[in-house]
Amino acid sequence: MKKIGIVTATRAEWGLLRPLAKQIKSTNGFKLILYVTGTHFCTEHGNTFREILADGFEIDERVDMLLYPQSPSAISKTMALTITGFAELFSRQKPDLLILLGDRYETLAVAVAAVNEGIPIAHLYGGEVTEGAIDEVFRHAITKLSSLHLTSCENYRKRIIQMGEQPDRVFTVGSLAVDNIRQMKLLEAPELSEKIGFPLTDAPYGVVTFHPVTKEPGFAIRQLEELLKVIDRMKDFKFLITKSNADYEADHINRRLDEFGKKNRRVCVVSSLGAKKYLSALKSAKFIMGNSSSGLSEGPYFRIPTINIGCRQQGRITPESVIHCEPQEEAIYQAVKTALSQEFAKRVAQMDYPWGDGYAAEKTAAAIRSFFDCSQVDDRKKFYDLPVQA
Repeated sequence: MKKIGIVTATRAEWGLLRPLAKQIKSTNGFKLILYVTGTHFCTEHGNTFREILADGFEIDERVDMLLYPQSPSAISKTMALTITGFAELFSRQKPDLLILLGDRYETLAVAVAAVNEGIPIAHLYGGEVTEGAIDEVFRHAITKLSSLHLTSCENYRKRIIQMGEQPDRVFTVGSLAVDNIRQMKLLEAPELSEKIGFPLTDAPYGVVTFHPVTKEPGFAIRQLEELLKVIDRMKDFKFLITKSNADYEADHINRRLDEFGKKNRRVCVVSSLGAKKYLSALKSAKFIMGNSSSGLSEGPYFRIPTINIGCRQQGRITPESVIHCEPQEEAIYQAVKTALSQEFAKRVAQMDYPWGDGYAAEKTAAAIRSFFDCSQVDDRKKFYDLPVQA
């Protein structure tokens, strides 16, 4: 019996990890250990640990580590607390493999603690690029700390090999977001309206998520205000806005969203919708707007346009349903007009979806099985050299 640990620290992360946790839990020879930390236990972020319990999972280990208010020094201290908490945890209970997803600072801290304890790491979604976020360097650091790599597409697999990782340890599995959509029975707009207490059937609506651009400190509110001006101009639309994650300046964004939502009856601001309600919202929305990665992954699956604002997601592979624009009112407004045009709708309807077939969890479990099926797991890092032209 192999103990497979999964770490989740945010609502978005758990939304992706749910189908994989379900797959690990049901796979013979695997025992799931769920480590829950980060914003899951924060009232400001919706106490999303409840969603984990509602999904039928037990929280095997809780690690508290988040500091407020968010600032560069607080984030560093949070990382230190994370390393300390997980070091104590791993010293008394080591999983045979630890699954980490993504690129956040707390994820890097967990990876450091795991490496020091000799625990091999399986990393989901390395090889990607987000040039506008400090997460860019965290993601690549986690890749180099990991022994097994699961990517969302072949281009990212090639990039990880370019970083010196052994090709037989890098697998293209697709996006777990598609697994969620395939497996869930999503809500229709009337039922979703009832669940969130906000009518979405009497007008077309857009879904909005805006995070701080961590490579542009001090500009978060200025950019948000440009977005809110566009929302004010679109009198015939309603907007369902999910609050920002726990990045530097997120608290400023969330306070401003609360103020804006209280003054505007066409706007509903929520801390977290949870995966089912969020995906259901996308299903019936006219577009998704902001700078969240969901605009490049989940949104395109539903064949709805994405207005991606600013440079946070710059460098990612972009489906044809995504329109990039500067974080300025007129640029955002013109992007929305393009997104709502019949010509663009035809283009979106015919595009290819790049993130897999909805069986990423099964492919990930198979890759983990192959990792353990070696007669002896050799976790020494061996750099895979490629010819380089100076």
